[in-house]
Amino acid sequence: MSEVDATGGGPSRDVGVREVAALAGVSRQTVSRVLNERPEVAAPTRERVLAAMAELGYRMNNAARALGTRRSRTLGVLASDALQYGPSRSLAAIEAQARAAGYWLSAAFAGAGDADAVIAAVEHLASQGVEGVVVVAPHARTLDALDALRIGLPIVTLHSSERGTRGLSVDQAAGARLAVAALAEAGHTRIAHLAGPADWLEAESRAQGFAAELAARGIAEGPVLVGDWSAASGHAAAAAVREAGVTAVFAANDQMALGLITGLREAGLEVPGDVSIVGFDDVPDAAHYWPRLTTVRQDFDELARRAVAAVLGDVTAPRDAVLPVLVPRASIAPPR
Repeated sequence: MSEVDATGGGPSRDVGVREVAALAGVSRQTVSRVLNERPEVAAPTRERVLAAMAELGYRMNNAARALGTRRSRTLGVLASDALQYGPSRSLAAIEAQARAAGYWLSAAFAGAGDADAVIAAVEHLASQGVEGVVVVAPHARTLDALDALRIGLPIVTLHSSERGTRGLSVDQAAGARLAVAALAEAGHTRIAHLAGPADWLEAESRAQGFAAELAARGIAEGPVLVGDWSAASGHAAAAAVREAGVTAVFAANDQMALGLITGLREAGLEVPGDVSIVGFDDVPDAAHYWPRLTTVRQDFDELARRAVAAVLGDVTAPRDAVLPVLVPRASIAPPR
């Protein structure tokens, strides 16, 4: 066994294949076969080698392993706007699903408006030897850049609103229809939409769902106001909502809904007494707003599970849109 230093800080030198082989009582070639997941190693021998690695604190060199197996056990993920709730929550879910499948992530970030940066980021990931790339692609410009790219790796896109054959998404339009239906069933017929930025595919799909549900119910479409996903933009929209005389608002995300609630209260209106509000995303704080926010929940974990399975070549992985669910709380009341 390797020498341990007096400070308890671990082995005093790197532990290699030679030391593992000696402790396990096998050849270095056998250790190499275990590392490379070769099937011809007997199960008891494999367990003995793994136990020796654990005892010695052996750390696998993935770069060296990739040279022998042509597998890096690494997936790439490309994201833009990672500070927004949806993309950031997706990144965390993808990392967890990749780790569960025995893979690590290599991440790259690029501005959605810069096609050259998107292409360079994907090419960088490819140069790291990743086995596939998951792209968190909420913008049409990102998808346009990917369409022009040929790198010979499987690519799966998330939040692309079902655009293209490689996209996976939550059914955003269906979620918007759930939100509008909840307001309509409470008796509201004057309903506004606080939309997200026009260059986001999800914002576009939610606006389409808003209009479709109103049309299906024979309700005239109310005003569409545009925010930027922030609570500040929701707060700024309060004046327009008040002037429009609507009794309900479907906000395209929870942050804008929170800002709108504050802005309406400052203008002397009660939520939900004067104006009912439904959000989208079900952020962790949504259940603790006042009033507790009725919202639409996206299943980011299921979306990430499907994405990792698809990029790893699982032909049984579902490719249809994940259905969201309405989370009823206290921000809806019948109109006065």
